[in-house]
Amino acid sequence: MNRAPIALAVVLGLMAASFWAGREWRDRSADLTESRRDTSDAQAGQKAEQAARGTEQKTAAALAEIGEKHEQARAEAESVPAAVAADLRAGNVRLRSEWAGCETQRLSDASAAARERDALAESRDRLAGEIVRIGRDADDQLRAAQAVILADRQACGSAGGQGNPAGAG
Repeated sequence: MNRAPIALAVVLGLMAASFWAGREWRDRSADLTESRRDTSDAQAGQKAEQAARGTEQKTAAALAEIGEKHEQARAEAESVPAAVAADLRAGNVRLRSEWAGCETQRLSDASAAARERDALAESRDRLAGEIVRIGRDADDQLRAAQAVILADRQACGSAGGQGNPAGAG
């Protein structure tokens, strides 16, 4: 048997094996690099998601606190009309001259009966209390709305300004 063809076959076999090993090594290292990149991307995405959830939870807690304060103020406002009416009757609070003059003229009307005058005075006191309550409710709602806007702007500011693309704020 001739040694040359056997040597040639061995060399060709070794070349094929080294070609296959090199190609396999390159594919595996590319897969490893891609796997590392995917892992890094997934970790970055997870961190971003956790940061967004943290911001969302802080904003939700701030809005819940604003809501609680607003509801508490609304509950406290229920006692305002009675307190104002009682203070008017006791003389602790006086109406501005525009209100007092208008009601005084009605009360001093010669044709009004004593009971009607008392009813008008009671009505005036009650309505003055209601007006104060309405004003207080409006103030409370305004404060709550401003607090919500401020909390939203702070949340957008801490999130990199994502919620405010025009830069207005």
